[in-house]
Parts: sequence; C-alpha cells; structure tokens
Amino acid sequence: MSGCASFSSTTSHLRTLPSSLPSTTISPCPSLRFSLTFRENGKQVAPTSTSVQKRNLVSSRSGRFVVKSQATSAPTSSESVQVTPVPSQMKAWIYGEYGGVDVLKFDSNVGVPDFKEDEVLIKVVAAALNPVDAKRRQGKFKATDSPLPTVPGYDVAGIVAKVGSQVKDFKVGDEVYGDINEKALEGPKQFGTLAEYTAVEARLLAPKPKNLDFAQAAGLPLVIETAYEGLERTGFSAGKSILVLNGSGGVGSLVIQLAKHVFGASRVAATASTRNLDLLKNLGADLAIDYTKENFEDLPEKFDVVYDAIGQCDRAVKAVKEGGSVVALTGAVTPPGFRFVVTSNGEVLRKLNPYLESGKVKPVVDPKGPFSFAQVADAFSYLETNKATGKVVIHPIP
Repeated sequence: MSGCASFSSTTSHLRTLPSSLPSTTISPCPSLRFSLTFRENGKQVAPTSTSVQKRNLVSSRSGRFVVKSQATSAPTSSESVQVTPVPSQMKAWIYGEYGGVDVLKFDSNVGVPDFKEDEVLIKVVAAALNPVDAKRRQGKFKATDSPLPTVPGYDVAGIVAKVGSQVKDFKVGDEVYGDINEKALEGPKQFGTLAEYTAVEARLLAPKPKNLDFAQAAGLPLVIETAYEGLERTGFSAGKSILVLNGSGGVGSLVIQLAKHVFGASRVAATASTRNLDLLKNLGADLAIDYTKENFEDLPEKFDVVYDAIGQCDRAVKAVKEGGSVVALTGAVTPPGFRFVVTSNGEVLRKLNPYLESGKVKPVVDPKGPFSFAQVADAFSYLETNKATGKVVIHPIP
C-alpha cells in the first residue's frame, strides 16, 4: 500500500551523502533536446545491469554523447547510453476515462511533456506501480486529480535528458530516481512515468544508488519515503519495538529494514503468509508471524509501534503498548491509530542512499516481474490481486 501529507524534516538518524555528484562533462549547447538509447558493442539493446562499471560522459566529434566505462571497486549498474535528439512524440500508456484495467490504452503518439525551469526531463528506463495508481485510475480521488487524459505512474528511474535553467543539482546524463508527485492525492501530474519521458521537479529526485539497476531503483521511491515518514511521525527511535502488518508488501518490506538498520529497533515483528516468512527474516524481522495460522493481536507481546500497511487498524490497536503509536495506511482508522499521506522529497532518498549502497537496505521486486512495457495492463491486473511481494516493476521502457 502506498501512502501520501506534510513531511517531517527530522533526519537525525541518517548519515549524509557526499556533497559532490559524479562529474559529467557536456560540451554541446544546452538548448538542444536529447533522448537516450542503449547500445552494447554497437548494437541497440535493452538496458542491463550485470557488469561493475561507472560512467564518464564525453562528447564525440559528431556532437553526440557517448559513454566511457571504467572499472571501479564499488558495485555499480552499467547501462551504456548514447544521447540523440528528443522526439516530439513518445510511446506511453494512457487513459481518458476512469475505470478498470480495460481503460488503459497504449499510444505511440503522445506529446513529450514540457518541463519548467525547476524541472528536468527524464528518459524513463524503469517505472513501478503502486496501489495509489490503481485507485487514481478508478476515480477514487477524481475531485483532486489532474485533468484527463492521464499517463499514470509515480515511481521512476531513468536518465536526465534535459534540465531547466534553475536546476543546479543534475546534468544531462545523470542517473536519477524518485516519486514525481510531491502530493500524491493533490493534483498529481497528468504526464506520469509509464512513458518514454516524464518531467519532474529536481527537488523530488536523487541520484540513483550506484549498486542498483534501474528496475530495482524504480521500485523504491514512494514506498521507502512512506516507510520512513511513517516511522518519523511515530517518533520511532533506537531501542523501541515495532510490529509491521504485511511485512512482505512494498511499504512493509521497507519498514522492517528501516526500523532495524536505520532507526535501531530493539525488536521487529512482522506478518506475512507462510510462503513469505523466510523473506521477513532475511529483511531483518526478529519474529515472523504467519497470519494464516495465528492472530497477531492475541500474542502476549505488545509493541511500541504498530505499522499497519494492510488495513487492519481495529486489530492493530490491540497489539500496541499503552502510549504507543499505530500508523494506518489504508482502511478505517481506530484510535489511537492515525493516517498520513506521504510527501515526495528527494532529500530523503539522498539520505537513505548510503544504506542502499551499503546493502543494509535492499529493494524487493516481485519475482513475477519486471513486466515489460507491453505488459503494463497485465502488471496492473496483478497488482490489484493484492498478492504481490514487494514492488511490481515495469522494465525496460523503450
């Protein structure tokens, strides 16, 4: 489940990233428009992430950009790119009316979105689906939605194709990731991430973790920001205990890891079905509860925080200690439970990047994926079964 309101700025638990970003030298005029294609040994290919390299972007005599790869001791993803002019039209998934999965249509002639002075245009390499995408398509918050038709999608991982005049943190060729909608339920962008290009405010983005490929990175932004903000709002800190409901889901899998490895939880318990109990333990749960065999609220142990990522707040409040907190992302809220809606913030991603790059926090991509760009409707259908483990990812996007 995805969440989405005001962001707590407390970041004392986190180490900061290095102040400098990887250097990128670009010589052609910045007013040119660019798109990105992927090449390996001279042939155009889908992006991959199997080798250990880092990129140095240089300009060729022809004025196009090529990428030189250098071996490095740190693990990196290695999609080799060439930059070519951005077209006026792009391929995208779009819907012109609210409804079920059947309203989604593939369109190969959607206009490439304009971008503002504080925004970048991204060549999308991978995207991910969230429950909020389905609820938006179903018209569940149409009163505050952007006008139809809509290109859906919040999460993105890709490469900067153009930058606005006020953007200082990113350059053409930078690999980035983020949630493109600052307020998920308040006027989300008409042009989302299930397209070849998307435009987004630079402040909502962060450099893609060097050790993750685009598919892994695309599955992180909304859920890791939701997990982090929920923990912040409860005042979670080292030495406290937490119970995570739906620990194998997109948000729950990150709550377990952040609570354990970033905030310093003394004890982490989580629920899942039988098949996902090992996953919970691998993520850092001290107690894995099989919800098909036992009721978590009947356990004698109580917790400082219960993070309800499934919609069982009426039961969750029975498992919290007196004076504790219950976060409820969906469903009816029972006091002392509370709900919030996450605010996208690239600074949170930047501060969590060291934990991702060290491997302490890992993305969880559903094993049925990644789904291809042609399978977006199938990916939505699968998402809406509520049986996904981790994130449903779309990759590659041509």
